[in-house]
Amino acid sequence: MKDEDDLDELIEMQGRMCIALDLLESCKPFASMIPEVRTNLVYAKESARGPHDVLAIDGRITVVNGMPHAAGNPKFGASSHMARLLLELRKRDPSIRAGINFANTPSLVVWMNDYCRTRGWIFSVIDRGGEPEEIKDAEGASIPWKAGEAIRAAGDRVPNLFYETGAVGKEPVTVLVSRDPISVVREMIALTLAYQKKQT
Repeated sequence: MKDEDDLDELIEMQGRMCIALDLLESCKPFASMIPEVRTNLVYAKESARGPHDVLAIDGRITVVNGMPHAAGNPKFGASSHMARLLLELRKRDPSIRAGINFANTPSLVVWMNDYCRTRGWIFSVIDRGGEPEEIKDAEGASIPWKAGEAIRAAGDRVPNLFYETGAVGKEPVTVLVSRDPISVVREMIALTLAYQKKQT
């Protein structure tokens, strides 16, 4: 019975990821929100323990002919950084199972602060300037600190949306989290279109 339950979860997860990815790839304005490190969309199993339990886009999401485009298919273990960040946040709020990363600019940060206020979202920041020296250069060591910092800066709550300031050799990005990839992508598209409208 356990194997049947596992199969049902895998079918549900792959289905939601494919629908979410289709929505995202159809949103041309999102191409302008993809950072240089590219975007990934991640979705954790309910019992996720490590990156191998997190579904992500193999090769990430890039821009092709002006449109968002997945380099590969959804695959377990295809993400390291975003998967581990999601897993750390889930230690505080297991209802969060999905996330997406996107670009960060000073003007976007100012706008997102107001956007989150109107949506009733929790907004937070990770100040990389406060990152302990002993974890800066160790591969993967900064992930628990970053998740903890985002929660701490949000008044000990898991934020819906948070960004990190840049560090030497590190591109600053923004992260949006929600309960599943379809919700994440719908929220991401709404945010993108609202920001685009504000710019015109």
